[in-house]
Amino acid sequence: MKRVIRIGSKRKSRLTGREEALTQDGNARVALIQALIPLGLEAVAEELEREVERLAGAKHSRKGGLPGHCRWGGQPGSVYLADQKVRTKVPRVRNVLENAEVPLESYRLLQKPRNGDEGVMRRLLFGLSCRKYEQCAESVPEALGLSSSSISRRFTQVSAGRLKDLMERDLSGYDLVALFLDGKSFAEHEIILALGVTLEGEKVVLGLIQAGTENEGVIKAFLNDLLGRGLNIEGGILCVLDGAKGLRSAIRKVFADKALVQRCQWHKRENVVDYLPKSHQSSWRRRLQQAYEKPTYEEAKAALHRLKPELKLLNVSALSSLEEGLEETLTLHRLGLFAELGASLKTTNCIESIMAQVGQYTDKVDCWRNSSQKQRWVATALLEIEPHLRRVKGYRILWKLREAMKRHTHVLRDAA
Repeated sequence: MKRVIRIGSKRKSRLTGREEALTQDGNARVALIQALIPLGLEAVAEELEREVERLAGAKHSRKGGLPGHCRWGGQPGSVYLADQKVRTKVPRVRNVLENAEVPLESYRLLQKPRNGDEGVMRRLLFGLSCRKYEQCAESVPEALGLSSSSISRRFTQVSAGRLKDLMERDLSGYDLVALFLDGKSFAEHEIILALGVTLEGEKVVLGLIQAGTENEGVIKAFLNDLLGRGLNIEGGILCVLDGAKGLRSAIRKVFADKALVQRCQWHKRENVVDYLPKSHQSSWRRRLQQAYEKPTYEEAKAALHRLKPELKLLNVSALSSLEEGLEETLTLHRLGLFAELGASLKTTNCIESIMAQVGQYTDKVDCWRNSSQKQRWVATALLEIEPHLRRVKGYRILWKLREAMKRHTHVLRDAA
């Protein structure tokens, strides 16, 4: 590195060093200035003047600046203090040797909101209306860009970036053992979400898609997109569903023998109970729950079969509901892992809990104007929630689930 410096121009090396020092010093000072709202305007002027002196020297002096650099008056401009835009006068510097304007690095930095527009995004996400933003903003004299339209545009820009990040997320680095699929209603449409669980028990938002219903065609396209982004299911994957036929059919056609399906026991129980008179619902809910809580596959299946004769006398439709997909509600039992992983994987509670948290943000929106707005809000909420998600219960023995699914895959391949 030293040899390169000797060979190059000494003058050029000095300029480069000064510019690097200016940038580093400017970054630190700008971060402090944008946090000091009451003194911000005065500090902005001082910072801009300090850089002008470095470039062109002190006022009324022809010494101390860089060769060829001189003051060139000023012009109106604006900077951000925290997340608010304010007017200020910007001094100008010109390089007369090159006949070119010299941009001020500190002014460039001050024209960016602190942390981008994250502050605006979070205020709107947490429930502050665009129309009320100006009244609730930090007090800065003559603040600009606080109208509802300006704030809305800034939120749109940030949330669009969040949606892009989520939908283009590379999935090849995640070693997933389980996948939850479910939808949340928005007026006449649904946002269908895919949530993955890694071998370490971490929950990862894989993506979302908007659809009228959870139909097979839409879900197939969604799952193929996940595979195209690197989703690896070669070691097998447990898909936890609420029982929607479109979801089940799409998984069978896209994942084939790589996937095992665990039907949500809570949904199955409630579907059966819904057919019964209210006077019988409480007792049957308890009896079905007790049957599903049996620790082994044989015991749980026998307990459920013992309920069938009595249920048939009470309501044949309820019996048909119980029998439909019954084996898939016992997948964890069949793998011998119900006692250890049932708390996390026997129901769709993991993804429904996330959907409920998304609702805390999106339910504040009074009017959904278009598809982009829905997806941007949901994606922004999901990425806000994701870092705070806890590991699933029993994550230390998820390796057993991986081994059990591998054995299942080998059995299917041998049978074929």
